[in-house]
Amino acid sequence: MKTVIYIRVAAVLTLIHAVLHTIGGVFGTISPGPEAVAVAAMKSNQFAAMGSMRTFWDFYMGLGLAATLSLTLEAIVLWMLASLARSRANQLRPILIVFSLSYLVFAMISYRYFFFGPVIAEVLIALCLVAAAVSARDKVETAIA
Repeated sequence: MKTVIYIRVAAVLTLIHAVLHTIGGVFGTISPGPEAVAVAAMKSNQFAAMGSMRTFWDFYMGLGLAATLSLTLEAIVLWMLASLARSRANQLRPILIVFSLSYLVFAMISYRYFFFGPVIAEVLIALCLVAAAVSARDKVETAIA
């Protein structure tokens, strides 16, 4: 049962991460001054990219929305994995380890290129998934004689 709870907590944290990424990152307000100047430059300079005219702002928004979608889908998958953990927890260990490692790498990327908020979320998610992998045990049915 602990495994299910750890995975569900990781799923909820991942969904919160997706929502906050969308609100604060993708659709956050742009402050006047240097930030607004940088965004204006990103929006105004178009270039050809694989047959389409795009701006750096297009890439920024597209990748931001793709990250939101990815985080949301990961939250859904983790929630579904928690249901499977009720009967097949042992078999989920490799999947949980892969998710854990990816969130740890995600935290390193966030530390290097973004800021501390996402790092905290990603480390907490990874810790929940590691705890789930460690606690994963299949239910053993005992027969009453």
